[in-house]
Amino acid sequence: MSGGSVLSIPESRIGCDVMTVGHVRSSVERFGDRYLTRIFTPHELETCEGPARAQRLAARFAAKEAVVKVLRPGDVALPWQSIEIRRESWGGCGVRLSGNASALAERQGLGGFDVSISHEADVAIAMVTASRLGNPPHHQGERHP
Repeated sequence: MSGGSVLSIPESRIGCDVMTVGHVRSSVERFGDRYLTRIFTPHELETCEGPARAQRLAARFAAKEAVVKVLRPGDVALPWQSIEIRRESWGGCGVRLSGNASALAERQGLGGFDVSISHEADVAIAMVTASRLGNPPHHQGERHP
């Protein structure tokens, strides 16, 4: 290989996060609607209603954190509501990005976001993957053949 090294750009990214249900429950109790409307979209709040509300919210919060890990925003501000964890018609969840989160994903050539969430009485977990679409953009310090 001549002219220096070539860094490969991964074809996919993965992010994972764990959230305690107690943390979300105490935030809701302490800050109420101010917390809920800052973190969650109206769709998320609607789909989380019912007896397992705190567990469902914790799972969505973990999923949002996992999306942030995939996006690697650096110093780009990502409002929580720019990442939405949607209930899909097939029964699972999907990711919808808007605003800065959508623009960041586009700049990085990321799409095809998939999410898997799970929760128990005390803990919630989420894993998110995204794939590179087309030709990924060049990043400083990376060389391509």
